[in-house]
Amino acid sequence: TLRRHMEAAHKGTYLKWAEDHSFISMLPKDTKRRRLETDADGQTQLDSHLRERETKERVVPYSDARFREAAIEWLVGTDQPLDALNHPAFQKMVHESARATNGVKL
Repeated sequence: TLRRHMEAAHKGTYLKWAEDHSFISMLPKDTKRRRLETDADGQTQLDSHLRERETKERVVPYSDARFREAAIEWLVGTDQPLDALNHPAFQKMVHESARATNGVKL
């Protein structure tokens, strides 16, 4: 190739030209030396290729125990009467949300 010919026949002229023009030598031995120096400097890293995974909101599956606990928390936290769980509007809300397959967002 041309680079091997330049290295074998015109190395001095090429290196002088490269230095005068602030050009990095691309002769085979020079590129090999630079590659070995770079490899010796440190371990290659994947940091530039890695990225954070998007965290998806995980919906906890329904369970009677969790629902009962949440209902009691709601009763106490909002100072509702004990009959609130038997109110038709509350019952309707529970039945509607029970049809949701991927959870309910308020």
